[in-house]
Order: sequence, then C-alpha cells, then structure tokens
Amino acid sequence: MTYDAMRHFADSWGLLGMTILFLAFVAWPFRKGARRRNEEAANMIFKEDEHG
Repeated sequence: MTYDAMRHFADSWGLLGMTILFLAFVAWPFRKGARRRNEEAANMIFKEDEHG
C-alpha cells in the first residue's frame, strides 16, 4: 500500500470511523443503565477505606 493510498483512506474512511468511535465514547456514559455505576464512581473517593 502506497503512501497516497493510505492518505486517501485516512482522509475518507478513517475520519468517518474515528468520528463514529468518538460519538460512541461520548454517548456511552449517558446510556440508560449507567446512572448507578456513574454515581458510584463519582462518590468512590468519599468512601472510607476498610483495609487500613
């Protein structure tokens, strides 16, 4: 694969793929079943350490 072919792929399909991946990462915390897990992660630093 030549440099020009890789550049063409990155400019077209690579950009589309990275955009879809970015949107999936942004939407993942807002899915329906994630509220409890996100709240636990947010409050984890306030819990007492039981192991000393």
